[in-house]
Parts: sequence; C-alpha cells; structure tokens
Amino acid sequence: MKVMVMVKATADSEAGVMPSAELLEAMGRFNESLVKAGVLLAAEGLKPSREGRRVRFSGRDRTVTDGPFTETKELVAGFWLWQVSSLEEALEWVKRCPNPMPTDSDIEIRPVFELEDFAAQLCPEAGAQQEAVRQPPRSK
Repeated sequence: MKVMVMVKATADSEAGVMPSAELLEAMGRFNESLVKAGVLLAAEGLKPSREGRRVRFSGRDRTVTDGPFTETKELVAGFWLWQVSSLEEALEWVKRCPNPMPTDSDIEIRPVFELEDFAAQLCPEAGAQQEAVRQPPRSK
C-alpha cells in the first residue's frame, strides 16, 4: 500500500525558519534508511504558505487566494510518499523519524487511494486511462 506521510506546519516552518545542519543530517540518514528498505517513493519539503496559492472551486467559478493561510496547524510543511505493507509498518517508520521541527510537531499518515478502490465506479475505458496516467514517466 502507498501512504502519504505529512509533516504538519509549525509557526517556525511558516516563518521560513530553516532546519539546522544537525536536523538535515538526521533526516538524511532517516531517508537513506527508507531508501535501503525500499519504502521511499518521494520526499519533499514545502515552502511557507505565504509563497502559495489556493484555488476555491464553486461550480464553474474559481477563486484564487494568495497565502499566507491562517490555520498553521492545518498546513503541510513537507511530505513523504512511501510504499509499505501496512499502516502499522508506516507508523513504525514514523516512530523512528527524527522530530522534523525544532519544536513540538505532528506527522500525519494517510493511505493513498489505489485504482482498485474505484473499481465499482470506473468503466473499463476510464480504468485503462487512469492506469496509463499512473505509469512512471519515461526517461528522456
């Protein structure tokens, strides 16, 4: 199963406080262990919400709001995408993770929908289309 592991934003991350060299080294070692275990698919940090935009959908209308966004505890500061055997395995990996922030922080684990989860809703053509979209890009 795939899971998205989200590092929740803090006041420091939203203020643009960069991680210390020690934290970067610890996270690098942790990420290396994820790679060696065949778990890590992707990992990225996100810039503060002041550099982002939100798009609100209402029918055919689109409304763009510039950051920053006010509810820091609801924002994501970074993420991993992991391939694990279970939610419990993901939880065990998160427990080994260094604290990603200089202060108290939260990490959320969410299963990623798989194509099979939509089997009842997809006609064969739509299923084939979705499968094609999910294929890794060819190297250039």
